Amino acid sequence: MRSGCFRTSAREPLDVRLRTIFDGVQELIAEHAPDAVALEESYVGADARIALSVGQARGAVLVAAASAGVECAEYAPARVKQSVCGYGRAEKAQVQRMVTIILGLADAPASSHEADAYAVAICHALSPRPVGVAR
Repeated sequence: MRSGCFRTSAREPLDVRLRTIFDGVQELIAEHAPDAVALEESYVGADARIALSVGQARGAVLVAAASAGVECAEYAPARVKQSVCGYGRAEKAQVQRMVTIILGLADAPASSHEADAYAVAICHALSPRPVGVAR
């Protein structure tokens, strides 16, 4: 099992940063041939600029998946937390602990972002699909 985060510099132009994410996701899809890409729905907190930036990054991921013909699924943050922790308002540390236990990882994910990505994948794996739709 492998995880990580795409890191871009705030000094780079936005189009270059989004292209880095898009290209990285395309490479991962080509390497692993997933049946689906699962994302957490955007959370709009107090800072609208952060929400916009996250939305743009999510858009790059969605377009990369759609370009490869891979199904995309989105889950609300509370649903993800409910799936992994049994409580929709769980703290990040709880999510990280439960992801480590559920996946039997030797070490906890290096960052809360990685733990969140694993949690979304677990949520997707546990979500019911309509009859006839592959997992």
